[in-house]
Amino acid sequence: MSEPAPRTAASPTPPRHEVRLTSSDIARLSGVSVSAVSLALNGRPGVSEATRARIVAVADEYNWRPHRAARALKGATSDVAGLVIARPARTLGVEPFFAQLLSGLQSRLSQDAIALQLLIVEDTDAEIATYRRWAAENRVGGTVLLDLVENDPRPEVVERLGIPAVAVGGAGEAWPVTSVWADDYGAMRAMLSHLVDLGHRAVGYVGGTAAFEHSRRRSKAVADLADEHGLEVTSIATDFSDEQGASATRRLLTSRNRPTAVIYDSDVMAVAGLAVANELGIAVPQDVSIASFDDSVLTRLTHPALTSLTRDTFALGALVAKELITTVATGGQRPVSIQAPTPHLTVRASTVRPGTTAD
Repeated sequence: MSEPAPRTAASPTPPRHEVRLTSSDIARLSGVSVSAVSLALNGRPGVSEATRARIVAVADEYNWRPHRAARALKGATSDVAGLVIARPARTLGVEPFFAQLLSGLQSRLSQDAIALQLLIVEDTDAEIATYRRWAAENRVGGTVLLDLVENDPRPEVVERLGIPAVAVGGAGEAWPVTSVWADDYGAMRAMLSHLVDLGHRAVGYVGGTAAFEHSRRRSKAVADLADEHGLEVTSIATDFSDEQGASATRRLLTSRNRPTAVIYDSDVMAVAGLAVANELGIAVPQDVSIASFDDSVLTRLTHPALTSLTRDTFALGALVAKELITTVATGGQRPVSIQAPTPHLTVRASTVRPGTTAD
């Protein structure tokens, strides 16, 4: 591989940590043999400490790492797909959405004998560092991006690194990578319209992380419909955890102007909210109606069963995997935008007209 071209006004050189090098390149840049590079970077004797330090410095400058076990087999990385999730691990452990999404991903990937490498990190910086390491080590053939935010840097980062990727989310935006998305705005309008049709005018909305694009679209749908119908809406952002869902519910149900209905951005938070209502002696649905997004098995195990926005998350994962396989095969050269089915409303016993009495 030739050394990166000099920086010019017309064609800026990519950052060095985003340039893929081989061990031969490291040897040439260090002024040593390829065997010396192997000895130095694998901690083996046979080179002086000064030479070792020079080789390590060059490798660090270019964020270069030796390929792992199958590093010599060309194309081996196409058998591994990556997924990095930048959320607290404790919130993922109880979230059915991720379990179903991962199951769908792996189900489709397995048909082509592709493994899924999953890593959970604390923030976006750590996620981007992982992509750079994966690119340097030729670790994965492609990756899936989750939880897109406004002006998200990750699609451009993986595109520059040459990692084929599929982003889950967006709403048809022109990302530099392929995206698979659903109409969260339309789905949330359907949910709130159902409550409006029942006669609810004071509504609580327990949303997710405010920075996420899908959370922003759902919040906008709630705000738009509130303006159209003159609703009194109290919105509370959370991290999607049961703990914060319960805390938000307690705030809503103990407020002076208690809402007659509460919408939750996840089933885990909705179930936690139902528990808080029971603890406070507030009957569901007679005193407060409850509705949720995702419609996992949790919504059908509660009493009453919860009205939900239903989507096949397993099928969504399989669709993302299918598009990732296609993206890897084409080298990510033609990003496309794929709209998944819009979640549809499933009405159950947890939503009724305000003031309805028990049978």
